[in-house]
Amino acid sequence: QVQLVESGGGSVQAGGSLSLSCAVSGYIARRYCMGWFRQAPGKERDGVATIETGDGRANYHNSVRGRFTISHDNRKNQLYLEMNSLKPEDTAMYYCAADPDPYCDSDGCICEGAPQKYTYTGQGTQVTVSS
Repeated sequence: QVQLVESGGGSVQAGGSLSLSCAVSGYIARRYCMGWFRQAPGKERDGVATIETGDGRANYHNSVRGRFTISHDNRKNQLYLEMNSLKPEDTAMYYCAADPDPYCDSDGCICEGAPQKYTYTGQGTQVTVSS
């Protein structure tokens, strides 16, 4: 059984930094995608960043590109999100998720940004950024 457990959320002032972690237990797939998603009150869940665990290729939402960094440690089976230059609009519940069946070919896998594609999701960790 796959379980994802996030940690590292908290409160910070604008301009500050936070690091999120996601511990993964259970076997997902030989090649799969992981991602961070966030949901603010009254809004839909949006993609923040995704990463293909095989080759480490990452993609970012425009709103966080250059400020956030996603990474995955295959040995520890952990997903990370380093968040810098945080803004009040980054305030949300952050979720890590895994897609066990992305489209893959010889060039790699396509990690989609839509949260519905991700079968496994953690319980979330709150990030609050004050101005």
